[in-house]
Amino acid sequence: MLTHRTHTASRRRPSHRLHDDSPDTTEAFAHLAGLDEGRERDVLREEVVEAWLPVAHRIAVRFHNKGENVEDLRQVAAMGLLKAVNNYDPRRGRFEPYAVPTIRGELRRHFRDHMWDVHVPRRVQDLRNKVRLARRDLAQRPGGSSEPSVTAIATHTQLTEDEVRDGLKAIDGFSALSLDAGLLTSGDDDAFSLADALGASDESYDVITDREAAKAGLEHLPERERSILYLRFFEDMTQSRIAEHFGISQMHVSRLIQTSCQRVREEATRDWE
Repeated sequence: MLTHRTHTASRRRPSHRLHDDSPDTTEAFAHLAGLDEGRERDVLREEVVEAWLPVAHRIAVRFHNKGENVEDLRQVAAMGLLKAVNNYDPRRGRFEPYAVPTIRGELRRHFRDHMWDVHVPRRVQDLRNKVRLARRDLAQRPGGSSEPSVTAIATHTQLTEDEVRDGLKAIDGFSALSLDAGLLTSGDDDAFSLADALGASDESYDVITDREAAKAGLEHLPERERSILYLRFFEDMTQSRIAEHFGISQMHVSRLIQTSCQRVREEATRDWE
């Protein structure tokens, strides 16, 4: 609740208020400016914020048609209000003309920073807003088309046609299409998901790359080492059987495989260093 000082001020309803829900907290702000950080200042600041919350909520509701939950917008507006209260200097004029743009700015930043599914430069976001408003204004005119042409929008906004096209593309970039979204092919009533239309990585390309990278190193190995690697990795022969085949110990086979692989690896990576 407000203190007696703030309550008395808010009931006066002076004629210079911009809206009926705007409280008069002039005396509260004057008192707040003279307080040092501490419990009394925190309590008074909370009371002032509470008094102005209806104004912040009213501003937040105006942004409800942008796809965000109203309750979330009210919280963002409350944060903007708190920022305005913290930074307000009573010597610079009335609070409301300062608070309203601050709250609106916080709401716009929220949409700019958190509501775009696809990253879009700030310039293109501004173009989007101008084009969106222009399309609405032109469509509401008597005899206006529901889908105004690029030329009509450019004339209305004094933008170039290329800028209008960028703004139209950005309108589609505000929200992303789910990969599970159903799509229809031309002349076909069977829907399939967008994910079904996307390509997948072909592991064969990695195999080709590895083979080409290892080719030079394999060519430089002695014939016996090449044969051992072939039997082990292409014929899937065990080291013990390879040892029997060449008449050497299994431990010797293991060392040959290890050193041969190391030589091939070093030669394959030498060109990348």
